[in-house]
Amino acid sequence: RHLWFDFLRSYPHKIYRQRPIEQFIVDFYCSKARLIIELDGSQHYTQDGMLYDVVRTEVLEKYKLKVIRFSNNDVDYNFLGVCTAIDEEIKERLRTMGSFDKRNPSAPPEHLPLQERL
Repeated sequence: RHLWFDFLRSYPHKIYRQRPIEQFIVDFYCSKARLIIELDGSQHYTQDGMLYDVVRTEVLEKYKLKVIRFSNNDVDYNFLGVCTAIDEEIKERLRTMGSFDKRNPSAPPEHLPLQERL
């Protein structure tokens, strides 16, 4: 919830929460960047969970989507790092897809949560 309420829902490019794609429901999806953001709890680190994630990622990548994953611990203990990684990934994807706003590509990430910019 922290990632959604304090970062993703106000991100400059629309990010959808709990978006169905194929037979899956992804945690977060930025259609403009064709990026899926997944938060992984402990069930993802079991042998079955890791195998399921590999298969799921392969299916999603067939649609030219990129899947990035963060553990819940990453969000809890490195929130700014997670936000920065997501921001950089979206910007890079948009740049390579030709959709990046070239007016000011070096502008600071003002959409980062206020407490994290201080």
